[in-house]
Amino acid sequence: MSTPIEGLDLPALERFFAERVPGFAGGLTATLLAGGRSNLTYLLTDGQGRWVLRRPPLGGLTPSAHDVLREHRVVEALSGSEVPVARAIAHDSGAVIGAPFSLVEHVAGPVIRTEEQLHALAQDDIDRCAHALVDVLARLHALAPEKVGLGDFGRPQGYVGRQIRRWYDQWQRVHTRDLPDIDALHAGLAAAQPAEGDASIVHGDFRIDNVILAPEDPGTIRAVVDWEMSTLGDPLADLGVHIVYSDPAFAHVLAGSAASTSPRLPGTEATARRYAETTGRDLSDFPFYLALGYFKVAVIAEGIYARFLAGVTRGDGFEGAGAATAPLAAAGLRALSGNLERR
Repeated sequence: MSTPIEGLDLPALERFFAERVPGFAGGLTATLLAGGRSNLTYLLTDGQGRWVLRRPPLGGLTPSAHDVLREHRVVEALSGSEVPVARAIAHDSGAVIGAPFSLVEHVAGPVIRTEEQLHALAQDDIDRCAHALVDVLARLHALAPEKVGLGDFGRPQGYVGRQIRRWYDQWQRVHTRDLPDIDALHAGLAAAQPAEGDASIVHGDFRIDNVILAPEDPGTIRAVVDWEMSTLGDPLADLGVHIVYSDPAFAHVLAGSAASTSPRLPGTEATARRYAETTGRDLSDFPFYLALGYFKVAVIAEGIYARFLAGVTRGDGFEGAGAATAPLAAAGLRALSGNLERR
């Protein structure tokens, strides 16, 4: 008999696997890999095959940020492209376990989550890993959405304005205290929108712990994961979020140790310069996009903290996420004024 695991209905999943997953040997066991900060992520096995299932948090307060069915669609579309992803297997809109889920093949390889894990690598390997991240992001932004079946994946026109409104609306849903810097940052972003540029597929949550590396080579990315916030939009917004994750304040969101905040990774200017050289994009308006990234990540941090206060997170370390919100909002205001220095 399957051992019950919170958030899953294993008997129902076994029936689903028997119908939808080729080679399923019968009987599933599940392990929670991550939960509470983003979608719940489980490793499933029948003793032979291994799969990863993603479903929304048990108490999601920011519904647009946990769309696993969008995640499934983009992963399926990117299969075979120059952007490495796990092989999409199946998905369900909620009938099987009472919540939507996406199922992909398990990709073996390390995920660098903490500074300690990153610092176990030689500096040359850290540099190559950081460069690989930027290069994969550049390849994603170079893909023509319509050529991979994602021409209707989002509404690129007006993307930046919608992001400003959407994340402020999310703030109204999740905030646990008043924070004038969030209000000021929202107003400043709304007033400073640059002219609309070209659009691409954007990941929306791109950082070092959202990729799986090759076991033998930290400079090779085997799969980019966690696509639930992906859409069509301004690629510089993706770069902004990626760099925001290097701010030391973000470590509070990941229980105090986040690989992305390590001072041994390239800083803001070096990362932006490699992206500009690789893509040929003009980064003259980048302070705005960095500020937008700070705004978004500050609201995400507050949402994680709100779920902790509501008692719906699973695991340890969530109580500190709220400490990130204020410094991230303050850094966003500094970025909007053109100050990009952080470390």
